[in-house]
Amino acid sequence: MAKKKEVTVEDRLRALYDLQLIDSRVDEIRNVRGELPLEVRDLEDEVKGLNTRLQKLNDSLIDLDEQIKSKKNLIEEAKSLIKKYTEQQKNVRNNREYNSLNKEVEFQELEIQLAEKHIKEFKVQTEQKIEVISNTKERLKEREAHLKHKKGELNAILAETEKEEDALLKKSEEYRELIEDRLVFAYNRIRKNVKNGLAVVPIERGASGGSFFTIPPQVQMEIASRKKIITDEHSGRILVDEQLAIEQKEKMAKLFAKL
Repeated sequence: MAKKKEVTVEDRLRALYDLQLIDSRVDEIRNVRGELPLEVRDLEDEVKGLNTRLQKLNDSLIDLDEQIKSKKNLIEEAKSLIKKYTEQQKNVRNNREYNSLNKEVEFQELEIQLAEKHIKEFKVQTEQKIEVISNTKERLKEREAHLKHKKGELNAILAETEKEEDALLKKSEEYRELIEDRLVFAYNRIRKNVKNGLAVVPIERGASGGSFFTIPPQVQMEIASRKKIITDEHSGRILVDEQLAIEQKEKMAKLFAKL
């Protein structure tokens, strides 16, 4: 990497504040999107889950229908056997053969009763699943409509802001290259640890921006001299004087207007 040219403390302060203004603009754009990307992702997962559930419910309906058909076939087979055994009873030679056939008939009658009981149970389960399927379809329809609406919102915001955000991120990288690595590291660390990502703030009404802690007059004079980088002892933020902030805001406003 090419060695960064030597710059004055004031140059560093201006570059740091410019970088802050760029990154804050990116933050604003992302705040406009807010929780929308997460909402869309959650809705997509929910719709996928509901579709999977519907598939399983429909599969279980098919399975119940197959079981009902199987029990009905069993009943028909049992009825056929009962008819067969009843006919055979007319030609038996003794009571033992008659009683044996009678037991077979009774067994098949029990098979029919058990099969009919199972069919009733399967039909109740089928009705219950049909109701669950109906409710799930309604839920799916509502969630799909909500997802479509949220995707529309997100796409509209992205269409408005994506180009600007990409341009700003490139500018952010360009401005980082103008600042020595140790200051970029400090800036990133402070930005990560403070409210609203504000790592560089101006003096406003005798206090650091966004703070109620007064900066002593002597320190304010040192900040205004732009001879060294000074941080707020309470928040750790890098401080710049109000005039420098006004100048850089005007400069960056023109840059943002071109993006």
